[in-house]
Amino acid sequence: MKRDDSIQQIKERRDWDLLVIGGGASGLGVALEAVSRGYRTLLVEQHDFSKGTSSRSTKLIHGGVRYLRQGNFTLVRDALRERGYLLRNAPHLVHDLALVVPVYRWRDLGFYGSGLKLYDLLAGRLRLGWSQLLGRDEVIRRLPTIKVRGLKGGILYHDGQFDDARLAIDLAKSIAARSGVVTNYVQAVSLLKNGAKTAGAVVRDMLSGEKYEASARITINATGAFADHVRRLDDENAPPLVAASQGTHIVLDASFLPTRTALMVPKTEDGRVLFAIPWYNRVIVGTTDVAIKEASLEPVPLAEEVDFLLRHSALYLTRAPTTKDILSVFSGIRPLVSAKKGPTSALSRDHQVLISESGLVSLVGGKWTTYRKMGEDAVEAAMKTGRLEPRSGTDTRALRINGSALGQPALTDSLHPALPVSREQVITGVQEEMACTIEDVLARRTRALFLDARAALEMAPAVAKIMAEELGRDEAWQREQVESFRSLAKNYLPSSVAR
Repeated sequence: MKRDDSIQQIKERRDWDLLVIGGGASGLGVALEAVSRGYRTLLVEQHDFSKGTSSRSTKLIHGGVRYLRQGNFTLVRDALRERGYLLRNAPHLVHDLALVVPVYRWRDLGFYGSGLKLYDLLAGRLRLGWSQLLGRDEVIRRLPTIKVRGLKGGILYHDGQFDDARLAIDLAKSIAARSGVVTNYVQAVSLLKNGAKTAGAVVRDMLSGEKYEASARITINATGAFADHVRRLDDENAPPLVAASQGTHIVLDASFLPTRTALMVPKTEDGRVLFAIPWYNRVIVGTTDVAIKEASLEPVPLAEEVDFLLRHSALYLTRAPTTKDILSVFSGIRPLVSAKKGPTSALSRDHQVLISESGLVSLVGGKWTTYRKMGEDAVEAAMKTGRLEPRSGTDTRALRINGSALGQPALTDSLHPALPVSREQVITGVQEEMACTIEDVLARRTRALFLDARAALEMAPAVAKIMAEELGRDEAWQREQVESFRSLAKNYLPSSVAR
């Protein structure tokens, strides 16, 4: 997967079947579906693949337990089916995760236990295992740092866990392997029109500044939280569809939950579920739900969000974490679909596909788990416009995702004693995965920034030097890259949260 090759094809080709705008879960799902049907497909991403929400998830492939409480059984069933497909098609990145719900009131054993049995049934033959009631001792064995005072027992259930940014990179590779064209750092700046119909876009290479016309029979807007912006390129009076919500996570040392089993709290004070999840020898605690007015590529965690996560962690863990214990803190923006007012925690993660009068297809909402179904629905809608020859899609057949598990070298081979990031990983990111900046390598080709922000800052100069050797850059470029990364990485330190 070479960026220069992609740019060359954008320069030369004028006959795309589909132009996909957006390189997160939504856009990658659309593009993979399109190339699997044999459509000539171009995907452009204004920053880096999964820069936004798609690299900032809770790292779960799941049906959404909380939607059972809302009665949205169709959404849960569909997501559980897609969970099963993902475990089958990307076993190098997605695996079974056991989660335990600790119970401190006897009546909750039956309440939550029956809900999770329904969760199992909705998964059907694609279930990962049956949920089961656990005695007090078994809960303590699986969650050794759980608070035991008043503990009655618990419920064990199963979901999937994954590395979101790595899945995005592997999806991009899979698209390229099927003759699709993908590239990062290319922005759609305006839409092309053929009369009243959308016919592609003018795109700008954000690294060179050059502009190109990318003509296409169908243009699909899959930009997540920024979907309304692209819709207004088509119609400046388009009403808003996205109700943006910010979700924040904190990352702690593994000693706070030294186990392979995750902790799930079914109901917090704001009505959400809360997770403490082992991930790459760390523990991720999340998430919050705060309505925001405008989406940002780099959302800043709020002090009240961090306080909320620390406070709720302390309710269940024997060792209460403090701000000083946070290794990294990150926020993502949920692109919730709503034309109504109200708390964002009550909004569904379901997706919608809309077609404007000009033929622009917009995919809005959704989540990582259902990325394949989202892509399928968007391409099916595109075919109904009459501009594409109907062709069969992925549906339930196996569609293996190209790639291999992120290598974890020994710490003795790494660029920093706290993180297993090697020189080889940096080189691979540049040569094969379109990594253009230190941020690309330390945030998404590896997960260093999300695992330990201070350690990522300390290894930035070494990464800059390796990248400069591969890209033919000078020392001035290295200094500029390091300074840029330092400015960005400060937002991942607990001392930076907005107060």
